[in-house]
Order: sequence, then structure tokens, then C-alpha cells
Amino acid sequence: MVLHMFVVGLEVDPNIFLEIHLPEAKVAYTGVLTTFVMAALITPFLTVPIGTNAPFNLCLSIIISGTASPLLTRLITDLKIGKSDIGRFVVSAGVHTDLVSTLLICIGFVIFDPVRAFVYRTVGSIITMVSLLVIEMVLAAKLTPLIMNWVNRENPEGKPMKCSHLVLAVAYVVMVCSFPPIVSNYDKVLSAFLAGVFMPREGRIAKMMISKVNYFFSAIFYPLFFFWVGTEAQLNSFEAGKLGTWAKLIFVFLIATAGKVLGSWVSGVMLGFHWQDSIAAGLLLNIKGHFHVYLAIMSSKMMLSSTSTSIGMVFATFLTIIYAPMVVANIIQRARKRSPTQRMALQWLVQSHELRVLLCMHGPQNISSVANFVGISRGPADPGLLVYLTDMVELTDRIATTLAHTQGVDTVTVTDPTVVEMREEITNGINAYLNEDGDGITVKRMLALSTLNSMHQDVCILAEDLMVTLIILPFHKQQEIGGRLNMGHSGFRHVNRKVLRHAPCSVGILVDRGLGATLISRSTISLHAAVIFIGGKDDREALAYAGRVARHPGVKLTVIRFLLEATGDSMSSIITIAKSNTTEHLEEMKVDDECFADFYDRHVAGGQVAYMEKYLVNSGQTFSTLRSLEGQYGLFIVGRGGRVNSILTVGMNDWEECPELGPIGDILSASDFSTTASVLVIQQHSLKGELDGLQDEFSIM
Repeated sequence: MVLHMFVVGLEVDPNIFLEIHLPEAKVAYTGVLTTFVMAALITPFLTVPIGTNAPFNLCLSIIISGTASPLLTRLITDLKIGKSDIGRFVVSAGVHTDLVSTLLICIGFVIFDPVRAFVYRTVGSIITMVSLLVIEMVLAAKLTPLIMNWVNRENPEGKPMKCSHLVLAVAYVVMVCSFPPIVSNYDKVLSAFLAGVFMPREGRIAKMMISKVNYFFSAIFYPLFFFWVGTEAQLNSFEAGKLGTWAKLIFVFLIATAGKVLGSWVSGVMLGFHWQDSIAAGLLLNIKGHFHVYLAIMSSKMMLSSTSTSIGMVFATFLTIIYAPMVVANIIQRARKRSPTQRMALQWLVQSHELRVLLCMHGPQNISSVANFVGISRGPADPGLLVYLTDMVELTDRIATTLAHTQGVDTVTVTDPTVVEMREEITNGINAYLNEDGDGITVKRMLALSTLNSMHQDVCILAEDLMVTLIILPFHKQQEIGGRLNMGHSGFRHVNRKVLRHAPCSVGILVDRGLGATLISRSTISLHAAVIFIGGKDDREALAYAGRVARHPGVKLTVIRFLLEATGDSMSSIITIAKSNTTEHLEEMKVDDECFADFYDRHVAGGQVAYMEKYLVNSGQTFSTLRSLEGQYGLFIVGRGGRVNSILTVGMNDWEECPELGPIGDILSASDFSTTASVLVIQQHSLKGELDGLQDEFSIM
């Protein structure tokens, strides 16, 4: 618990008291005040302590008023509302609440002695404790930076940390935390918290200590802590048959909950918040954690309360956590995005607006293909292309221990050397390309750091927040030295599928088989590309993207349109025509013709783009025609699907190896197709309100 509270202190910025004018601070302090007043008035009637003990009741009231900010932050992040306004608001308010309540407990320990049933300390003892605490905080705030900076200078980044310096730094921190407890019997847990609050958080040694301690928590401390709670709880002493036992449990929970909700509601009324948002914030700020469980158990061990009362307070602590997912679900339900009214698709992009693309990468192996993709997607220099270059990093236990939280959940820094080095390599590679040929291109770096199960949510949230028109995902398979694609990463395959299902804009999957082999020049033809147009919304989107590629002087673009041929009076021809002449299909064909005519007038009529027509009868001929194109083009641009009753692709879905690529993309990216032909598969943004995964980024306050 000493280490836990030390890290809690490290994650709290003491300058937070300069932000008391912010709405988060007002809600936090109002909630603390109302909960404390309610608890101070009601707890004396619950006979929680053994005997009459007013100081104990005051201390209990402060504890009930607190919030476990580390646990709250973790819950908000895991439940995926961390990037919403209410998520950031609650996390910030939780830090204020946690700091204030813990500082009040620290002050109370100076005045009262819990070891001797909360008797008042003597004036001399109080002065001694205060003096030693002041010395501790001065050492932590002033002397510690000098020592840590010296250790950092002696051990620069990139070199192994000297063992003697690491031992010296750790020993010094232990000395600072142990100084008041040894000399004046001040509580070691609270002393560690105060030392952590005033310790520096920057520098290699500080980050290393936080990383190691966090790993220790996740791997060792938390399992042992709950094992200790289980051994100390003594459930056989709970006295479940007595009504008073349940009354204490329920009333402690209700006091804490009602106090927080009332305080949040009152401050919300003054600040103009919606009452539902205020209640939700109050319920989330009521979350208690490890420190509160520890205090409940210790009250029994110190004979301040009965065992049954102590167990009841532990259960009440757990109750504050159980309802959190339901509160978040209600928030999401109220703020669920309505079906978008704006088409975030290339086909509907206004020409005077820049194209915004969220371009995702798995690692440095994608640098060359990304550089070429950015180059051919540039379009006209005015308004240009804005690329949000996003690293898709899987959040593993090792990386999680290196995360540095500064303020809230929206400012997480990854300090893992492997990830930092990878991101720097990518940045340097892209910057090198932009320095040579970056006219009209703006690149901004982003990070999607999450487990593979929820990474699609981070990608979709980024896309919606940044208002991008197109998401580009790398195919989960990588090309090997021989040219064939390997088995790939199944986790990223599921990410791609989920993004296709939930994206708030159009999505493209890039199968790289040599797109980055040579740098595409603007002076000579370096790439032969083809657009396969059969029909449907996804093919129209692919055609819209091809319009930008056509503007690149180093790309020779060919549009190949597959048309249905049904001639003769045979029964099969009559059936084919009947199937294709449904009302829905005729309307879709009309839209296709209008879209293609516009593209033809813009690019084909002027000679910039070549045009071919292929008249086919069935999907078998479609397959053979696609196979005949092998070796002729270095890039195919195709739609994923979205075709209405297309005779030319019917039945192809039955043998798809990768359904996320669609029937045409799956054939062109097959292992027995050309090893030098890259494929870009595009899916147009749907307006059918199927974006179930995007409720995590919203603004409701």
C-alpha cells in the first residue's frame, strides 16, 4: 500500500490547486463537501465505531467523501469514454477529489492518533509532525530534482543504467518517504503519498521507477492485495443474520452515493449542466478503490470497528464499482450518434475542401508504400491533402507498464524504447519524402494505442474526431522476399473487419505488393494503375479516388469498365436480362452512368486517362478477364462491393479467402496472382446508421 499511494501521489500534480476556478474543481469540491456533511450528520447514528468516537466519525466522513482517481481513470479508459467531454471531465474531477480527501486524511492523522482510539495529540507532537512533513516535502520538491538530474546526466538515454546510481536514487526516495514515520511515528502510507505528490515526474530515472512500480502492481501487488483482503475479511464474522449489519452496509453506500450525486447536481445547476450529466458524474465520482478497502480492513485490525462493520464497508466499496458500467452504458445510450447526415466520402467531397485521410501503419515496413500512396493521392496542391499518419500499436502488458499519464486520459505518452524508436523511424522516413516532394501535402502524426479487441474503436474515434473522409488500413498480410504474401496477423485482420463495419467515413485496405519498391517520380511514368468499374457505391468511390490519382504526372491510369452483355434470344439470355432489370438495379445503373459520365468528361475526354470496356456475360468471364490483366498494372483500385444484384459478380463470394477485400479485391490479391500488383480496395461510407462503435467519442455536456 505504501508503493500504491506513492504512485498515486506521483500521478497528481500539486499545481492542480491553481485550477480551482475550473468547473471540474467546483464539481469535485462540492461533492466532497455535501458528502462530508451528510456523513458527519448520519454516521453517528450508525454506531460504526466501537463506542462513541466523534473523531473517528469525522475521519470516516472524509473517507466516504473520497474518490479512487487511479481506478476511476482506468474504468473510464477501459469503458471507452475517455475521449468524450464527460469522460475527461470526470477524470479531472476525480483527481481533485482524491487529492483533497487524502490531504484531509493526512491532516487528520496529525491532529488525531488512530492507534490510541483517535485521541487528540499533544501540541508538541503536532508541531514535531508538521515540521518533519514540511522537511519531507521540501526535500522531495527541491533536493530530489538535483539528485535525479545528476543521475540522469550520468546515465543518458540509450546507455544502460548504472546499478549504483539506480540503487542510490531508490534509496534516497525510500529515505524521504521514511523520514517522518521513523522519527515521529507518522503513518508510512500517508507519508509516501505526500512524498509522491512533490516528487519530480520528468527524467529517465523517474520514468523508469514508475514503469517498474506499475509492472510490480499489475503482476504482484494487486493479486496479493486481494488475497490479503480475503484472509483478513473473516466472512464467518460478518453477522449476516443481524439487521444492523446490513443497515450499516446499505447506509454507508447510500450516504456516499447520495452525497456525491447531490453535490454534482447542485454544482451542475450552477454551471448549467444537464441534470442527467450531473447525476452520472456524481455516480462515477463515488467510486472507491484500494486505499478505501485498506482503511476499512485496518479499522478492524486496530479495534476501531467490529469485523462485521469492516467487512460491510469493504462490500460498500465494491458496490461503488459495480454500477459504473451501467452508468457509462446510459451515457453512451443518451449520446449515441444519430445516423450521420453528412456523407464522409470521396464522391461527395467538395472540390474546394482539402482531402483528409487517416493513414494507418503497422510499422516501418510500410514507410515506402505510404510515401508513394500519399504522393499519388495528393490531387491539386490547392486545397491539398491532409494526412493523419497513425501508428497502430498493440497495447501489451509490457507497453502498458511504460505509459506515462500526465493529466487525465487524453495525454498518454508511450516511453517503451521499441515503440519510441519505431515511431521516430517512421517520422524520419516520411519527413525525408516530404522534403523532396511535399508540395500540397500536410502530415500530422497520430497514435492508435489499444488492445486488438478495441483498436477499431480508437481508429474510428480518431476518424470522426478529425473529420476525415477516408481511412486507409494496411492489409494484415505482408509480402515476403519471394513475392508471396505470408499468413499475416489475424488480430489486425479482425481490426480491419471491425473498422469496415463501424467506420464514420469511407475505408480503404491497401494490399502492398511492391507499391513502395520504387519512388514514383513526377517527371516520368513510374506506375501503371487500373480502376475496375463494375457498378455500385463502392466502385463509384474507387472512381472518385482514381480522379485524384489521374492528376499525378508519374501515374498512367486506365479505367476498365465491365459491362453486361446479353445478346440473342436464348432462354439464358432472357433470364439474365430479367434478373438485371429490377427497379433497384435500374436506379443503381442510372447513378453509375451519371458518375462515370462525369469522370469521363473530367479525365478521359482530355486524354489523361485511358479507357477500356469489357463486355461480359457472367461471373466466370469476370474472373477470367481479371486473370488476363496479370502483369499489366502495378496498382489496382477497386470497390469492395456495394453492387445491387450484379450478374458479373454473383457467386464470387462463395470462394472468397478474404471477404474484407470483396470478390474483385480477393481475386486480385490472391497468392497465385501477380506478385508485383498492389491492390487498393475501397468501401464507401454508409448512411444507414450502422455505426454502432462510434458512441465512444461524443460531446454531451
